[in-house]
Amino acid sequence: MDLEKQPQQPVAPAEPAPAGIRASDADRDRIADILREAMAEGRLTAEEHAERVDLVYRAKTVGELDPLIQDLPAAAGGARTSAAPFDAGADATTGPAENLVAVFSSSTRRGRWRVGGRTNAFALFGSVEIDLTEALFGQRLTVINATSIFGSVEVKVPENISLRGSGTGVFGNFEVDTLESTDPEAPVVVVNGYSVFGNVEAKPKRGKLVANLHKQLRKHLGT
Repeated sequence: MDLEKQPQQPVAPAEPAPAGIRASDADRDRIADILREAMAEGRLTAEEHAERVDLVYRAKTVGELDPLIQDLPAAAGGARTSAAPFDAGADATTGPAENLVAVFSSSTRRGRWRVGGRTNAFALFGSVEIDLTEALFGQRLTVINATSIFGSVEVKVPENISLRGSGTGVFGNFEVDTLESTDPEAPVVVVNGYSVFGNVEAKPKRGKLVANLHKQLRKHLGT
């Protein structure tokens, strides 16, 4: 006697344990945004925020990031993404970000180096210096996310590029000297972030110019 075959229910593929997944730069930035909002709402003190942000940029896996926001509303209701004051654009979000971290220390990036689309600068009782006056720009848009807690982040740019940005100072200073290049194809540097009992400053360096802007861009973009 033939037995009717019962239709088999599709078996959902097992989801990988998120704790073991390597954290991306976007994952770290998302958690840092949640912590920033929590401090602005009074849910975290400046000291608690500083400790957690330090752990964010040291985390290697998603499992290390999740506990940092478990006691915050965003952990239950889904991550909230803060709107950036300026559109980062596709060329600023692709590729890995460079992280400059100074905790009771200093971190400096200067000289002849190729700057990427995105750089995260974090200073906790320390100082970070980013000097772009001799840097090679591989893309038009460069975004620097600067966070200073009882420390300082200083960004220097050539005089013939565009410098923009926006941020907040909580018992501290956040200052970006806006600069618009006369060349519509010149690199654009955007500095966003905040400082708590600290200082974030971005300004052009007198006498420093990026030479052969168009030649640099064509070379690195392959056009």
